Amino acid sequence: MSAEPQLASEATDSTEGRRDSCRQDFWYWRLFMTGFSFSLFGIGALIVGAILLPIVKLVPASRGVKRNRARAVMSAGLRFFIGVMHRGGVLTYEFHGRERLGRYGQMVVANHPTLIDVVFLLAFIPTAGCVVKQGLWRNPLTRWAVTLVEFIPNDQTAGMIEGAASALRDRQALIFFPEGTRTRPNQPMVFHRGAANVALRAATELTPVYIRCEPTTLTKSEPWYRIPARRPHFSLVVGEDLDLSPYRNTPLPLASRALNEAMHRHFQQELAHQRPGRA
Repeated sequence: MSAEPQLASEATDSTEGRRDSCRQDFWYWRLFMTGFSFSLFGIGALIVGAILLPIVKLVPASRGVKRNRARAVMSAGLRFFIGVMHRGGVLTYEFHGRERLGRYGQMVVANHPTLIDVVFLLAFIPTAGCVVKQGLWRNPLTRWAVTLVEFIPNDQTAGMIEGAASALRDRQALIFFPEGTRTRPNQPMVFHRGAANVALRAATELTPVYIRCEPTTLTKSEPWYRIPARRPHFSLVVGEDLDLSPYRNTPLPLASRALNEAMHRHFQQELAHQRPGRA
């Protein structure tokens, strides 16, 4: 009678042993550093949003200069955060073509596989605006920061579209995720027409950034502590500008639908061909 529980226990131990043997790149250290990084982000967001950005905003200047200063401070903080994760062994990354980002009136569109895609983009486009999830205004750690840098909530209303278009007309660079939220694991990307609508209204350039993460981590509904067996590698590649001229002589509803479908196909094709290296 006692043999069966023993065999079950041995099977469980064997499974756990195989799982542990698959863990690479100092897994337990990465788990600790991942938790530390999330704590650091929260503390940093509070310090930047409640102390540094208000000070920057108090220095006399035009509204545009104050906004750019505030965004540059936030960008520096996010670059520091990425540096901690990189040097701490949490992840590796490569970012190709980032020197072509941040042009006046440029709309940067990117796919959204992980929680920290926006962190990478904001860190390396110092004065860019961004359309971000509305929940950041309800989070006490982030609401001051996103308010002071004049980001735009993705509430899927005419107000969001006009706010984003207004930022582009004001010669700001703007980051936009056409999916609106992270891609669901093992599900196809779904692009919404908001990005195409805004681009056709006001963008001077439409520039794609293709983001891959292998192995996957921080995906939709995935807790921070479920880290992959090996260190994830992020690859961000800036693509060639997408031509808006064929769509601008067509009524906006039809043009935005056509552009959205073209962007979606373009991202699917490019992401299917890319394979990130290991830094």
